[in-house]
Amino acid sequence: MMISALPNEIEVRILQSDEPLILPDKLKLAAGFPALDSWLVLMGQLCNFSVYRMVALRDKEVAGVLSLIRIKHFIFGDYLTTAPFASYGGFAFASDQARDTLLEKARILADDLGVEYINVRFEDGDAIPPGSWIQQPLYATYRADLLSNTDMLLASYDSNHRNHIRKSLKRGFSIKFGGIELLDDTYEGLSQSMHELGSPYHNKVYLREAVSSLGEDIELAVLYNGRGKLVGAGVFIFSGDMVTNLHANILRQARPDYAGEFLYWSAIVRYSQKGFSIFDFGRSLIGSGNEVFKMKWNPRKQLLAYWYYLNKADSVPGLNQKNPKFRFAIWVWQRLPAFVVRLIGPSLIRGLA
Repeated sequence: MMISALPNEIEVRILQSDEPLILPDKLKLAAGFPALDSWLVLMGQLCNFSVYRMVALRDKEVAGVLSLIRIKHFIFGDYLTTAPFASYGGFAFASDQARDTLLEKARILADDLGVEYINVRFEDGDAIPPGSWIQQPLYATYRADLLSNTDMLLASYDSNHRNHIRKSLKRGFSIKFGGIELLDDTYEGLSQSMHELGSPYHNKVYLREAVSSLGEDIELAVLYNGRGKLVGAGVFIFSGDMVTNLHANILRQARPDYAGEFLYWSAIVRYSQKGFSIFDFGRSLIGSGNEVFKMKWNPRKQLLAYWYYLNKADSVPGLNQKNPKFRFAIWVWQRLPAFVVRLIGPSLIRGLA
């Protein structure tokens, strides 16, 4: 166990691999599932990531947590990041002092490891990063309040959106929610739709192990059209009173029939009836078509903090769809045969955690 003494009675500990991370409830909720040992162990095993878990202590009480993984990829570089394969999380703090001491320890770690940069992702995009850290305001997440009376919820949408939802309910779609028994169809729906979008996706082992690791805190969803054909899938994660959309995609052929509206409305109804209070639609690039779709559900748009410390890198990396360098790669990926995509996709996405 490594201990760093810090001023004003704050110290940072880097936990050993076999030492459990125990957090107060408030910090556990704020850090989300990306801070859980189960998730980080899974990432380490599946992707061969090195994991670094830090806690800030004041008078032996946990005042902050920062969970980092190291990615070493032949295309996308060598860096540290929080929240592998999630929108945000893995970083929470009870005070700015706890936050800054954790970030300073992360900076020292980056220098020791010789990585190119650190990317820390968390909820408060309006916060001002300290000193040598840079905010990249590209992403937001979208949270909608759930009501036990879903008729009232439906009435809160504008007439155009309500009309699209009602049309989707008449198209003959059906949806299944469940666990490992839906693994094959969930994987097919997500891998096919990601291929259409020009993005790599994980292998089936990733989904299977995620369900195994998170247990009752994760649920799969599979969408079929009126002929029983697979047209979409989703993965939802539970944390306290909030449901988070980890992945949810619709195949292109089903979009004109408002399959996306059906999938999300079905999920909203289900989790409202189960007593959840918040539905997090997940992150999107600001100004993207995904954002336009999510804003139809009357969510609160929350700018995400994507803070970077540039250790050896000259500039903030552009690992997103807005980067012009990726346009041709996306075009090519969409046209590759499925067997090629599924063969090389998992190795590519490991660099984009």
